[in-house]
Amino acid sequence: MLELSLASWTALAGVLGLAVGSFLNVVILRLPERMAAGWRQEAREILELEIDPAPLPPGIVHEPSHCPHCKHPLSALDNIPLFGWLLLRGRCRYCKTKISIQYPLVELLSGVLSAVVVWKFGPSWHALAGLVLTWTLIALSGIDLRTQLLPDQLTLPLLWLGLLLALLPMFVDAPSAIVGAAIGYLSLWSVYWLFKLLTGKEGMGYGDFKLLAALGAWMGPVALLPMILLSSLIGALVGGGLIMLRRHRREIPMPFGPFIAAAGWVWLVAGHELLQGYMHMTGMR
Repeated sequence: MLELSLASWTALAGVLGLAVGSFLNVVILRLPERMAAGWRQEAREILELEIDPAPLPPGIVHEPSHCPHCKHPLSALDNIPLFGWLLLRGRCRYCKTKISIQYPLVELLSGVLSAVVVWKFGPSWHALAGLVLTWTLIALSGIDLRTQLLPDQLTLPLLWLGLLLALLPMFVDAPSAIVGAAIGYLSLWSVYWLFKLLTGKEGMGYGDFKLLAALGAWMGPVALLPMILLSSLIGALVGGGLIMLRRHRREIPMPFGPFIAAAGWVWLVAGHELLQGYMHMTGMR
């Protein structure tokens, strides 16, 4: 009965993840546009220019989903996560324009990762917190891949939530969360400035520092070095593969945030097992 119950919760989490993935697509596409519009308005105010009369880009919550090409509102059938894209065969019902593969991929990724989180933690507060972390990491990764931005609107709430959860404690205690956040930020900050002093170039952005600080707050300082090594390994494999396939040019910067996010999620669901395996291999235990 326990296995059946866990299987049911896991399946429910997968379905919920698909639905949330649909919303994450909206966040990935609309949040950067809203941010850019806000920056332009702030710049015009500082320069004492007239306010731009052009309407703001669509909001994340209030404006209904629509085709980005013909602007036609989507029906409920079209909005079914994953299956809507399959039913439409990847094209808009109204203008026949191709629908980006991003939509089903994000929904599928959200569904699968959500199911894994609940399978790992069971129906618990740990699972709920893990789902929030998972969904935020997916949104951050999508935005970084598209725009090379990691918005403070997502990284800073994730950081503060990790610190607040440590008061319970949830994944780590409060001292570990504070130290993890500080070391997470300062480690990449130090690498950034060392690289800049040596080469005169910027190797990463401040959003990467804040994301690693947030993961340090959630998982403590012990997880930071494995996450940095794992993210570097994933980045090397993915970047090298894309260059070999000629899908990415060497001179074009590649966002590092998705690799940090991937390493953080792997540590969330398998960190203890990875640490135990490493200690066993090295004879430390």
